Amino acid sequence: MILHFIFVIREEDREKRQPEFEYVKKMSQFYKTWIKEKFDKDYEIQCDEMITTPRSILQRLDTHTLLRDHGQRGKDIYHFYLTHFKPWWTDCTCEGYHAENFGMVFWQTPKEPNDTLFLAEKNCTTVSHELLHELLRISGHKKFIQEVHDVWTKHFFEQLEFEQYGEDFQKTNDKPMFLTMNTTQLNL
Repeated sequence: MILHFIFVIREEDREKRQPEFEYVKKMSQFYKTWIKEKFDKDYEIQCDEMITTPRSILQRLDTHTLLRDHGQRGKDIYHFYLTHFKPWWTDCTCEGYHAENFGMVFWQTPKEPNDTLFLAEKNCTTVSHELLHELLRISGHKKFIQEVHDVWTKHFFEQLEFEQYGEDFQKTNDKPMFLTMNTTQLNL
């Protein structure tokens, strides 16, 4: 099984956002370990950039464009797009979208290029949200959408802590490099 993270970036932003792409590459390897630990699934991880150029309003890049790209790349590969735009439609409060073997999230840019805590809090958590939808779906959970949303709500309204991981991909109480949804609240 292949999980392919694709960092969607505007051509004019590519150079200044390289530190973010370096984080994405580390995060993708973290998720390989996390998925193996939590779901006992061994994904081959791929990671690259999709460079976008300015488009007219009628050709605006959106979810349908990425779904078409997903189909062209192969629907049997789990493509996960980290985008510079919000999906027009989603049923997730985290500004992401999921479908079979497909995920996307709005990737927020930090004010400081190497702010890994911002990247972990704003982006890594939403990646875990969308990954959990798909991983629970694959595992046969009937309420895979509602369960994830229930835990997400607890994170923001009941002060449920996110799981913290260090650079070595191990749980930590120190400053985290990666944050994920709390999986102890799910029926895994």
